[in-house]
Amino acid sequence: METTPHDNADVHDVIVVGAGPVGQTVLERARAAGLSVALVERELVGGECSYWACIPSKALLRPVVAVADARRVEGASAAVTGTVDPRGAFARRDRVVADWNDSGQADNMTALGATLVRGHGRLVGERRVAVEGPDGAQHMVEARHAVVVCTGSGAFIPDLPGIEEARPWNNRRATDSEQVPGSLVVIGGGGVAVEMASAWQGLGARVTLLARGSALLSRMEPFVGEEVAHGLAESGVDVRTNTDVVSLSRPDPDGPVTVRLAGGAELEADEVLFATGRTPHTDDIGLDTVGLAPGTWLDIDDACRVRGVDGGWLYAAGDVNHHALLTHQGKYQARIAGEAIGALARGESLDTAVWGAHATTADFQAVPQVFFCDPEAASVGLTAAEAERAGHRTKVVDVDMGAVPGAYLYADGYRGRARMVVDLDGHHLLGVTFVGPGVAELLHSATVAVAGGITMDRLWHAVPCFPTISEVWLHLMKAYRD
Repeated sequence: METTPHDNADVHDVIVVGAGPVGQTVLERARAAGLSVALVERELVGGECSYWACIPSKALLRPVVAVADARRVEGASAAVTGTVDPRGAFARRDRVVADWNDSGQADNMTALGATLVRGHGRLVGERRVAVEGPDGAQHMVEARHAVVVCTGSGAFIPDLPGIEEARPWNNRRATDSEQVPGSLVVIGGGGVAVEMASAWQGLGARVTLLARGSALLSRMEPFVGEEVAHGLAESGVDVRTNTDVVSLSRPDPDGPVTVRLAGGAELEADEVLFATGRTPHTDDIGLDTVGLAPGTWLDIDDACRVRGVDGGWLYAAGDVNHHALLTHQGKYQARIAGEAIGALARGESLDTAVWGAHATTADFQAVPQVFFCDPEAASVGLTAAEAERAGHRTKVVDVDMGAVPGAYLYADGYRGRARMVVDLDGHHLLGVTFVGPGVAELLHSATVAVAGGITMDRLWHAVPCFPTISEVWLHLMKAYRD
C-alpha cells in the first residue's frame, strides 16, 4: 500500500535511516529491486562498524596476534626481537578507517543511485521522516513503500557513583585512541572486553580485566572462556572474575582513575574502559509518532517488519532489533528486509517459512560469531546447554585441537578445543565451537553445515586437506562415530 505524498516532501520508494553496513545493504537490495532510496545518516557513512568497532578493533588486534603467532613457531620466534610498535599499529588503523573520512563510502552509495541526506532523521508519522541537517534546517522525506530503521546501538555505561568524573572509555575511545595508557582497567566479560584487553596489553598497557560473572564469554561453551582467560593471563593481563565495581573517582582531571570494588578493594589506573553491553539508538528517532516507546529495542517479525505498527511499512535491521548484535547478522537481516520490500512492491506474497526467502531463520538457528582475542573464539548455532533447554536429543563431541597435525604445525604447543553438538533425531549439527589460534577462518565451514542441515553421513565424505587445522573436522567425525 502506497501513501499519498505531502507537500514539500521529497518522495522515494524506500527511506533507510542509518548508513552503516546494515543500512547500506538494505539500500543495495532495494536498488537491485528497482526501487528509489533515500539514505539518511547523522554521523559518518559507514557507521559504528567502519570507524569505531569491527574494523578499527581488528586493525589494532592484528599486529598483536601476528607477533604472538610468530612467537609460537620455533625458527620464527628468534626473529621477534621487540614488541608491537603502537605508532605503526595506530597508523594502520587510521588507514583502514580512512582517517575517519567517509567520502569514499558516501560516493559508493550515491553511485548506487541513493539520495544521501545528511542529518538526524526522525519519524514524524506514517512513512515520513524529518531530517535535521547539520545547519539546523529541516528536510522532509517520504516513502512510498517502506522506512527501515538501521540506527544501531551505542555503549551502555552504568550509572555508578563517580562515573562522570572518571570520564571512562567506551568502545569508541578504545579504538580511536592515539596514546597507549600506562595502565588500563577493562570492565566486562564479553567480546569487546576480551578483544580490547588483548589489544591494549599487546600495545603496551598493563591491563586488568574485571568480569562481574564467574566466566568470560559466558554465552559460548564454558571451555571457551576458560581458554581465553588462560591466554589473556599468559599475555600478562590480570584477569579477575566475580568482581563488582561499585564506584569510581578521578579528582584530578589529569590524574589516574580509582576503581572501587565490592568488598572495599581499590584499583588505580590511567584509564578505565567499560565494555558492559549496548543500548539501542532509538531514543530520539520519533518512535512515539508511530505508537512505539522511544529508547526501546524494536520487536520484528520474520521479515524484519516492526510489530505494533499498522500497515507493515516500518522495518528494523541490525542491532536495533536485538536479535544478534553482530554486523554480519545485521547485514543478513538487511538482505531479508530488502528482498521483502522489493517483493511487496511488486505485489508478491512473502515467503516467511523456515529458511524462506523472507525469513530471518539464521537469527535463531545459525548465528556465527568470532572474537579475535588471543586465542580466537568462534562458534555457530546452539551450545550444548541451549540445545538441551530446547528439548533436542543430542550427542556432544569434544576434541583436543592440539592433536590435529595442521594445528601443531601452525603453532608449537598448540592449545585449543573444538566441540560439535549433534541432533540425534535429525542426524545433523545444531552447533559448533572452536577456540584456539587461527580458528576464525574455520567457522564458515561450520556455518554452512549448520545452516544447510547437512547430515553426519554426508559430512563424513567432506574430506579436509592435510595438513591443515581444518582436519579438526575429521577428528570430530571420528570421535562422533567411535
